Amino acid sequence: MMASMAAYLVNDTLVKVAGQTVPPAQLILVRGLMAFACIALAARLTAAPVRLAHCNNRWVVARALIDAGATFAYLTSLLHLPIANATAINMAAPLFIAVLAVVLLHERAGLVRWLTIAVGFIGVLLVIQPRSEGFNAFSVLCLFATLLHAFRDLVTRRVPPGIPSFSITLASLFTVLILAGLALLFLGWKPMTATEFGLLAAASVFLAAGYHLITLAARAGDLTVIAPFRYSGLLFALIAGATIWGEWPNTLGWIGIVLLIAAGLWLLRQERARAAAR
Repeated sequence: MMASMAAYLVNDTLVKVAGQTVPPAQLILVRGLMAFACIALAARLTAAPVRLAHCNNRWVVARALIDAGATFAYLTSLLHLPIANATAINMAAPLFIAVLAVVLLHERAGLVRWLTIAVGFIGVLLVIQPRSEGFNAFSVLCLFATLLHAFRDLVTRRVPPGIPSFSITLASLFTVLILAGLALLFLGWKPMTATEFGLLAAASVFLAAGYHLITLAARAGDLTVIAPFRYSGLLFALIAGATIWGEWPNTLGWIGIVLLIAAGLWLLRQERARAAAR
């Protein structure tokens, strides 16, 4: 899980660097094409049973559409936010999942659970630090991407277990490519340098590696045990932000990060206790 988070963070870092000169839609299309090729090759080498019928499943289609929207929203916000802030906001996904599970799946939640969720969202606000003067709308876009990620994870639970993970991922990547291609029809294409192309090629490899590693982690261990290690991604983001861009959270940002991680870990602990009691 920690290796997966590191791979995703390297991908985000390379994308953020390339995004300084490459338009977002073009960036998403080029990286997506190469990531699609990496995943397709991996599926081929492992003889994974990828079939078109799998990709036509309504839950796979729904997940792909939601994931595509989340990809556009998150990467666009990442290009305009400190990488640690974007990563911290994205770590609020467990909070959204907890709320959506109550609203949509009718799971029961006690006072302690709601207070934990509230503390987590206070942490998010401290990271975003909304102000009437100089308010960054990209923080809201990043928060919207996190909400979409939570929806995606809930929809993933409805995907039939017989559909392989490669099919699910390829369906999502294909949807992202279609949306990026449509966007480029209106925005146009900007010539790319060898350096820009190289950055995106490397990003696609780390993106594919992150997906593969997180799949291995999910299949090898108890999710309630390994899920807390997702927060290692925030540590990697802090290191990248400080060393590459000289970015460092202020005092309120640090408090928000601590509250956000504490709330997320508490919710994961409660979920593990509930799973053990069943």
